Amino acid sequence: MLTLLSESRSFGGLHRRYRHRSRQLACEMVFGVFLPPQALAGGSVPALHWLSGLTCTDENFGQKAGAQRLAAELGLALVLPDTSPRGHEVPGDPDGGWDFGHGAGFYVDSCAEPWRRHYRMHSYVVEELPALVEAELPIRSDRRGIAGHSMGGHGALVSGLRHPGRYASVSAFAPIAHPSLCPWGRKAFDHLLGPDPLSWAAWDACGLLEGGATLRGPAGDLLSLLVDQGTADPFLAEQLRPHDLETACRAAGQPLELRLQQGYDHSYFFIASFIDDHLRHHARALIG
Repeated sequence: MLTLLSESRSFGGLHRRYRHRSRQLACEMVFGVFLPPQALAGGSVPALHWLSGLTCTDENFGQKAGAQRLAAELGLALVLPDTSPRGHEVPGDPDGGWDFGHGAGFYVDSCAEPWRRHYRMHSYVVEELPALVEAELPIRSDRRGIAGHSMGGHGALVSGLRHPGRYASVSAFAPIAHPSLCPWGRKAFDHLLGPDPLSWAAWDACGLLEGGATLRGPAGDLLSLLVDQGTADPFLAEQLRPHDLETACRAAGQPLELRLQQGYDHSYFFIASFIDDHLRHHARALIG
C-alpha cells in the first residue's frame, strides 16, 4: 500500500513521493517517481529506475539532475528509490561514517549479522519496488531500464548483470566499477557480505564480467552499456576504477561506450550535463 507524501507539477507531469512498508527491508521506505504527461492521460509508460550514490536519498536526482523535461517529452517514468533502509531499528555504520550504513546500502543483499534483516537493497530495487510501482501506478511491467551514479552506478551494473532479460537498457555515471578492490567497496562488503573476498565477486561488476556475465535484454539480445566518467573526479583512480570495467568488458565481449568527460567532477553538475544522453540511450530501447 502506498501513502502519498507530496506531489509537484513538473513539465506537464507529476513528481510524487510515496511511503510504504518494505517486506525486503523490514522498515518504512520512501521513494520518488516522476510520471510524464502520457501516464496522466491514461496510458502506461516504461520506466527508468535510477539508483543514487553515497549519502543520497530519493530526492537528490529529482531535484538536481534536471531529468524531468526530457523524460516528459519522451514519455518516460523515473523511479527513484532511497539508498538504504532507514529508521531507528536499522543499524548504521558502527564507526559513525558516511560511506556505509544509512544512506549507503550498496545495493546488495546482506548475508551477515546484524545487517541481513534490513540490508537487502538489491532485492528491494530489482524485485519489490518495480512490482509495487507496476501494480499501483501507470508503469509498464515489460519495459524497464536501470541507471545510477557512483554507488548507484555499481548497483545498476550489478542488477543488470545478475538478471539478464530483466532490463532493456543499462547506463551509469562514475560507477564504483570494481568495489572488491576499492576502499568504499571493501568496507561495505566486509560488513554486509562477510570477510571472505571470494564471496564478493557475485556483487562486483568486474567480478561478474570475469565470470562470464553480460548484459542481456528481454529478448536475449546483448545490450550496449553507456558509462560517463569525469576526468576531474577526485575518486576516479582509487574508488571508481573505470579502466578495470573497460578491461573486464573487453574480455567478456560486453559492448561498452566509456566516455571520459574532460574537466568534469563527481557532482550533480556532471550528471545534469549529460543526463539527456542517458535518457535518450534508455528511450531507444524502451520506447523505440
